[in-house]
Amino acid sequence: MGINAPLHLLSEMVAFAQVAERGSFSAAARALGMTPSAVSRQVARLEEALGVRLLARTTRQQRLTEAGREAFAHCAELVAAAQATLQVGQRFAATPAGVVRLSAPKALALHVLHPLVLELLAAQPGLEVHLVADDRDIDPVREEVDLVVRITRQPPEGLAGRPLMPVRHLLCAAPAYLAAAGVPAHPQDLPGHSCLWLGEHPRDHHWRLRRGDDQVEVAVHGRYAVNHSGARLDAARRGLGIACLPDFSVRAALAAGELQPVLDDWEFLGPYSGQAWLLYPPDRHLPPKCRTVIDHLAARLSPTSDPRPPMPTP
Repeated sequence: MGINAPLHLLSEMVAFAQVAERGSFSAAARALGMTPSAVSRQVARLEEALGVRLLARTTRQQRLTEAGREAFAHCAELVAAAQATLQVGQRFAATPAGVVRLSAPKALALHVLHPLVLELLAAQPGLEVHLVADDRDIDPVREEVDLVVRITRQPPEGLAGRPLMPVRHLLCAAPAYLAAAGVPAHPQDLPGHSCLWLGEHPRDHHWRLRRGDDQVEVAVHGRYAVNHSGARLDAARRGLGIACLPDFSVRAALAAGELQPVLDDWEFLGPYSGQAWLLYPPDRHLPPKCRTVIDHLAARLSPTSDPRPPMPTP
């Protein structure tokens, strides 16, 4: 018998379990919202399908046969499994709980998402978050990740998405470096400076900038190229040159006066800029645990919200 063969008998199995448990067709009918004759027909269909008598009936009473006792044990397990399955849905729909795997680029994960995840964990004790810091384009379906953050100008097809925050790159340098080397007045001045660049691809040292209708591309040079924004940030602080860095990673250094913006009226055009999108497989039954993470990040990263965690009270 194939695995799907008994599925058409599920309602008959439930009816029989109710009759066996409650002791009469009338009591089972009341529990099921049916008539006693309808319940009797369902039990008869089950007996016919099994080829055995499950209930020994007399005019005054009925009792389970030997086959009926064995069948009742299995049918009772079926009813219990169905009730447990419904409770799973109710439990997960009521409270966000369980593990959420969230992937994001390394710099964004550290500077932006990490403090917000700590905030969320404090508010939702039933939630667990696995934050995967990876600069690769993670496939959420193939790599079994619930939510993916990508910085892109256009989210990929096949994924649902929610915009979190704009991301732009800033040119900045230490005040001591600018005092010694001078402040560039135009992108064409950059080749005469020591620049800190990404160094992953041959054209990473070609910087493109735009101001209004003007667009300029220059080849920059420097003694240090490193594909980690934290390292470029540290090198810029130490006066090694002009660095190109994500705005969220330099906010604190700019506020503290450790770095100064350079050519801030020009927009840097290049990879890792655009919009930070929170992406996930399009599923109309998105689990509450994922919805909680999405809503929290979107609310905290909205233009009117400060993404930094609140300062502790003294």
